Formats: sequence, structure tokens, C-alpha cells
Amino acid sequence: MEKQIRYQIGNETECSFKNHADYCVGTGRMGLALQQQYQEQLKLVQEQIGFRHIRGHGIFCDDMAIYQEYTDESGSIRAEYNFTYLDMVMDAYQKLGIKPFLELGFMPYKMASGDQTVFYWKGNVTPPKSYEAWSGLVQAVLLHLIERYGREEVVTWPVEVWNEPNLPGFWKDADREEYFRLFQETYYAVKKTDSRFLTGGPAICGVDDVLWLEKFLEFCEAQDLKPDFITRHHYMFEKPEQCGHYSYGALRDPMTALGELKVSREIIDSFETFKGLPMHITEFNTSYSPDSPIHDTTVNAAYVAWLLSKLGDYCESYSYWTFGDIFEEKGVPFTPFHGGFGLVANGTIPKPTFWTFAFFNKLQGRCIHRSDELIVVQKDDGSYCATAWNLCLEQKECLRLYLTLPEKEEEEYCLLTKTVDEAHGNPRKIWHDMGEPSWLSKEETQILKDSAQPVIHTETFCASSCGISFSILLQPNAVVWFQLKKIKKCKDRGYDYFCGEDPAAGTGN
Repeated sequence: MEKQIRYQIGNETECSFKNHADYCVGTGRMGLALQQQYQEQLKLVQEQIGFRHIRGHGIFCDDMAIYQEYTDESGSIRAEYNFTYLDMVMDAYQKLGIKPFLELGFMPYKMASGDQTVFYWKGNVTPPKSYEAWSGLVQAVLLHLIERYGREEVVTWPVEVWNEPNLPGFWKDADREEYFRLFQETYYAVKKTDSRFLTGGPAICGVDDVLWLEKFLEFCEAQDLKPDFITRHHYMFEKPEQCGHYSYGALRDPMTALGELKVSREIIDSFETFKGLPMHITEFNTSYSPDSPIHDTTVNAAYVAWLLSKLGDYCESYSYWTFGDIFEEKGVPFTPFHGGFGLVANGTIPKPTFWTFAFFNKLQGRCIHRSDELIVVQKDDGSYCATAWNLCLEQKECLRLYLTLPEKEEEEYCLLTKTVDEAHGNPRKIWHDMGEPSWLSKEETQILKDSAQPVIHTETFCASSCGISFSILLQPNAVVWFQLKKIKKCKDRGYDYFCGEDPAAGTGN
């Protein structure tokens, strides 16, 4: 079964497309950055995609060892700070050309007012015993970063206060008034360090989010606080059911899910004080659980492609959660394809959604077409590039796009496509066919890396006076990137590609 769509794309019009896909990406807790495999996965992501910021939990957790206490000669408890691991992590980020989007949390054990923790790695989610000590910690860390990396650099790192305080699992009792106090004290501490720091919150997820956002903005207005941006999270999954190590659920209708962001945007703009304030989605994905096999699939890749084409309409940025599968919220995974959040599976194996981001990163230029299955941009040199997807949530059917692009010169062109679908760039299928081994050998790992690459296809043809016409076939849940470029003849003297064969047999015309 094949669906067909025809687009006559003109060069006189320019459509709106705010491509912020590379602004930020998520990570597991910061302490994981000390692992070699973590750095290898991030290096691959930066080489192929090149995110500008990275955001994750746990900068103040005890495995980072920043906050310490000792008793002085008079018997008083004093704070001291240990930046050994912080420097290692930040140095690694600097080396890979990525800035932190600083999420301040969770609570150091010695500073915490209670024992409640979250996750396998036990991040403390209670308020501080002393807000004076908390503010001192925030300032000490920022001042150390300024001293090490330079003030002009560090003040460009956004600062977010806590993570999902509207959930009792992430903030004791989901105490709204207590979070507002935490935000206020943190805001003052950050701005006192340097007023140029961009500071925001409340980093809420989609639970009672309307009321939380309204009350947060009312509080900020009443206290004359001026957050520089608003943050929230966005996931697309119905409540999942657990089966063994894994959770399964249905993907939500994407338009309905997008409507929630529109509501948040409208709430922000309903306050005259905050109208137009940037909104950052500091976490988004399909499922909100790191054990959902959907994350490793081509369905995920196509769904995320649809989202990336729309999210810029409402948000300043949208940070995919996460770049890699070195991640331990529910413990250490048993297999390389376990439904982790990451763009990269353990073994440094790209998943299909990895290529969605790599393809969108290449969409730099003047947008001349945007629809529910295609974005086309024209570059300064006159060439075209595009990303297309065939999201099939219900009925699976192929999609053939018939495209005509404007071109005045009747010359020869090369169409190059990179395709990810069920049969190409899909290492999960190969892993499944291999018997789903939990622990990969070196040979198996290399096979999966090789299978994770998109399939590349080229063809050449001549433009006519009517433009350049061609078609692209997308299998169900495929994501395709293509480039259309005028051929620059570079033939060496005497070289014959056909080597005596019939030239007409190899032209592709």
C-alpha cells in the first residue's frame, strides 16, 4: 500500500522553520561523565550532530563530592568544597565543544533536611537544612567555574533551578511554596555572583503543570523576580505497563501533545511582565521511562522528526533526553538495546533517532517548504537539502513524495539520499536476528556499528525548463535526508568510468 503526495516547491516564498534541534541534549547524572564509555558516546554525538549545550541531574550529588563539611577548633561546622570531579567533567565538555546547561540539584546529603531519595543512585530530593548554606554552595561552584573557564564564557551557561518539583518523587511532597523559596534564594545567589547569568525554572513536567506554571509566575511577579527563561518537560507516552525489565505504552497523538506546549506559551504570555519570555523544553522524548523499547526503534525516529519540525514554533529550545545509554535511573541495563533514552546504545552504536538529529542538523539555509512529512531548505550555493519522514502510528503504508524544485539552469544534478528505516540504519533488528545477546563480543559490536549506518543512494539527471522533478520512496517510519546539487565536472584526463562497457548501461537515465 502506497500513499502519494506531490509538492511543487517555489523559490519565491520562504516558510517559517525555527531549527533549534542542536541547542541542547540531555545526559544522565553528571557523575557518569567520569566513565570512558560515556565520553566515547558523547564524542560520537558531537562529531555527527554537534549539540551546543548539555543538561543533566546531580551536579550537587554526593558522587560528585563537591559539598563537604568539617569541624573547626571551636567545634563549629564549616563548609568546604571539592572541585576535583567537577573539573574533570567540565574539562571533558570543553574538549568536546559543548557548554553545560546547569541544572542545580540534587541536595548534598550533609546539607539535606531529610532522607528521601530518587533513583537507583539515590539523589536526595529534600530542601536544604540551611538556605544560607545552599546559596553558599551555588555561589562557590559558579565562582570556581568562572575562575577556571573565564567569566565571559561561564556567564553564557544557562542556570536552571532543580528538576520536576511538581512531582513528589523529585521534590519532597511536591511542596510548591518550598520550591518557590528554593527558586528565590537560588535566583538571588546566582545573580549576586554575576547578574548576566540567565536563570530560570520551574522545570516542571506534565502533571498539574498549568496550575504550577501559573502560580510560579504569580510568585515571581509578586516578589519582583525576573527569570530569564521558563523551563518545562514534555513526553509523548500514555501510562505504560511493566513487563519484566521493560515498560510498554502507546504514543500519544502528536498534535494533542503539542497543544500542551501551546497552553504553556499562552500562560507565559498572559503575564505582561513575562510576555515573550523564552521557553526551554529541558527534557523531551517519547516515553518518560528508560526501559521502553520504543526508544530504540524507527517509529521513535520518525516521531521525533515530526516533533523537531514543530517544536521551534513554541520553544526557544528542546533538549532530547538523552544523548547516550550510560544511564542508571532504574539501575544498570542488562542488554545493549533495553529501551534506554539515548541516541546511542552502549557499545557506541547509533540508534535510528541519532540520525534524525544528524539530518536536522544539516538543515541549514533558507527554508522553502515545511509540511507534516518534509522540510526543504536552499543553501547559499543554490543547492537543496531536506529531511523527510513517514510517521505511521496506526496504518503502516509506504509514502512516495513527488517533488519539483525550482531551477533555471538545464544542467546535470546529483541526488544523494541517506535513509534510515526498518531495513537500514536499524541495529536493533540485527541484534534481534542475532538472538538478542546481552553482552556483545567485539565482533558483534562492530557488526552492529556497521549496520547502524544509513543506506546511501545516488542518481543523476538533468533539470528541465520546468525545474527538477524526482520522487523519494519512504518505507513505514523511515527518515530520509537528501541533497540535490549541481554536478561540478572534475574528470581527470583520460579516465573512463565505464572501462569499455556500454556507457548507456550505467547512466541511470
